[in-house]
Amino acid sequence: MVVLVTGASGQLGQSLQFIAPNYPAIKFVFCDSKTLDITNEMNCKEVFYKTKPNYCINTAAYTAVDKAESEPEKANLINVVGAKNIAATCKQFDTKLIHISTDFVFDGSNNSQYTETDLPNPKGVYGQTKLDGEKAIQEVFPNYFIVRTSWVYSQFGNNFMKTMLRLSSERDVISVVDDQIGTPTNAVDLAEALVQIILTDNQQSTTDNFGIYHFSNEGQCSWYDFAAEIFRVNKISINLQPIPTTSYPTPAVRPAYSVLDKSKIKSVFGIEVLNWEESLKFNKS
Repeated sequence: MVVLVTGASGQLGQSLQFIAPNYPAIKFVFCDSKTLDITNEMNCKEVFYKTKPNYCINTAAYTAVDKAESEPEKANLINVVGAKNIAATCKQFDTKLIHISTDFVFDGSNNSQYTETDLPNPKGVYGQTKLDGEKAIQEVFPNYFIVRTSWVYSQFGNNFMKTMLRLSSERDVISVVDDQIGTPTNAVDLAEALVQIILTDNQQSTTDNFGIYHFSNEGQCSWYDFAAEIFRVNKISINLQPIPTTSYPTPAVRPAYSVLDKSKIKSVFGIEVLNWEESLKFNKS
């Protein structure tokens, strides 16, 4: 079985590379943006023709949430046009698509966990382009698994955990917002879940499980809580101050609440989900 992974240099792509040796039955083909530019449909077709993948995990994305507000065309090119190109290529080569999306498709006004059937209402350019990317895939090709996730971190790439650890070596006091609630997602746990989707789906003679799924670790916290736990497990003593979102204005508006309900992915694919605090223990520096 051949699994093509786009965006291989990102933190989820690197996390998939990290776990790949555990799955010798799968031939992973990892492509970064230089090897496979998802905004170039001809390039997509050339790579698919050479590799003939059974599955494609599209982790390639424009994820600079604040920068997207001033670069909407670039975000749209990667998150919408790129997603459409990958879906069209998957359709041509009869490749099943696993596409990564985000909690930012929601506006954060819920008081309960978001399910896959809740109405998206993004508040910024990043979230809107990710939602438009979902729609582009759905219009082009029915054989997709869209997996929305949130607050992704890992030992790879750039993320909140690594930023906090870096800042702790540079500052005596760190201020973090405490009124945005969500769930951290260990990128390695997400990678394992994506492989589980493939392995489960591949065992079935026919697939009627295509659609949208939510995955993050279990539980919920604020960014302040997340930072406090990062410092605790790494035994770092720092003056950590909680602040409201109003004291830390950003170009993009974040959802105030974006906890994802994982019931569907757990029941359909039998995926066990670790609590975010438990998973963070395995990622200490």
